[in-house]
Amino acid sequence: MAKCNVCSGKAVIISDKPLCKTHFTESFEKKVLDTVERFNLINRGDRIIVASSGGKDSTTVLYVLKKYFGKVEALAIDEGIPGYRSVTLEDLERFCNANDIPLSTYSYKEEFGFSLSEALRMRKDLSPCHICGVLRRHLLNVKARNFEKIATGHNLDDEAQSIMMNLVKAQIPLLSRLGPSSSAESGFVPRIKPLYLCTEKEVASYAFIMGFGPRFRQCPHSRDSFRAMIRDELNLYEADHRGAKRNLVNNFLALLQRLRTPGTSAELKSCTRCGEPCSRETCRACILVNSIVSSSV
Repeated sequence: MAKCNVCSGKAVIISDKPLCKTHFTESFEKKVLDTVERFNLINRGDRIIVASSGGKDSTTVLYVLKKYFGKVEALAIDEGIPGYRSVTLEDLERFCNANDIPLSTYSYKEEFGFSLSEALRMRKDLSPCHICGVLRRHLLNVKARNFEKIATGHNLDDEAQSIMMNLVKAQIPLLSRLGPSSSAESGFVPRIKPLYLCTEKEVASYAFIMGFGPRFRQCPHSRDSFRAMIRDELNLYEADHRGAKRNLVNNFLALLQRLRTPGTSAELKSCTRCGEPCSRETCRACILVNSIVSSSV
């Protein structure tokens, strides 16, 4: 039986080193706080809202930020995925009530006139991940307008996947938007990733030990996504080359500043329909919503 590297008690997890429950939770929280400090993610007086799904990652961010930085709020998006989102939102509401965290929930149905399931029936040529990628990003920015930062639950595994996805597709402009925090762009609420240097295994272990109680459900559409393919391949490589994901992220960080060279981003305008920042006359969200609505007529 492995023993804790600090107190010689029973180890419950072996990440960087064997640790018992107490010393693992202390180590995990310190890693999050060190990440916040290293990348200057939060400034004194910042009003923080967390993009929350009810899953392990965003719930962990909510808890740690509330514990160490005081008032924090939760922002949830209900895409309308039967048998999935209603369950995770129940977990989120229960957690927020227990921890005195204000929660705001907005749905595709109320904001756009259709749920994700309805959109997929109207536009069978569109992938669910494409729709959510555009509409969730749009809603988060609109609904977080009165906050200085949006915190997300992206962990090290998520970031490694995103880096590889954009490299494979040669999407350098999108690659430059990754990192522990988003670069400053007029009209966009800055996003921060406090779990940036924590592995998915560490986050799941912390959530379990702390008894957050999320039911760890996975979006039914995710299994067929491009991200899922990249995730599986990275996991296979990591199994034979331990530390590969961390090396990928660390090397990306060393290059990030060069990717964000001033003047490489497109000049931003205001969408002629909704007023949100975009690089064209009409933003991607408005174009997508219009195409879905028009297809139902």
